[in-house]
Amino acid sequence: MNEKIKIGVIICDRYKSCAGGKCFRSIKEKAGAFDIYKDKDVELVGYTSCGGCPGGNIEYAPEELKKNGAEVIHFATGMVVGYPPCPYINQFKGFIEAKFDLKVVVGTHPIPEKYLITHTALNTWNTEEWQDLIHSTMSDEQTRQSYN
Repeated sequence: MNEKIKIGVIICDRYKSCAGGKCFRSIKEKAGAFDIYKDKDVELVGYTSCGGCPGGNIEYAPEELKKNGAEVIHFATGMVVGYPPCPYINQFKGFIEAKFDLKVVVGTHPIPEKYLITHTALNTWNTEEWQDLIHSTMSDEQTRQSYN
């Protein structure tokens, strides 16, 4: 049996009605940001939204996720592929890591190819900061297309 990692997922409130299919698929496939767990079993212990701009739920949800056993929080890929991408993502990440002593990973499923094309054309992610943020969700073109 593999070592187990317990995670929580926080999504952008714009997508709070998202069924999470791509996120759950990527957990199962260990794709996108979940490829760091290739040798581990992943247990999802919670899934919630940020609470809407400017992220009111960020102050409370990580505590509950941690009580449920979360060792790592993943921000859903929707926080970077939505338009505009979350303007608070770095603040949220820093806050959660400092206050709750939880690692935060930006991303869940691989960035779908259609979003990469759009954001590339718009120069959304053309800074070093954004390149660092999307790094864990970049995959090869075939994988990105399979997540369209």
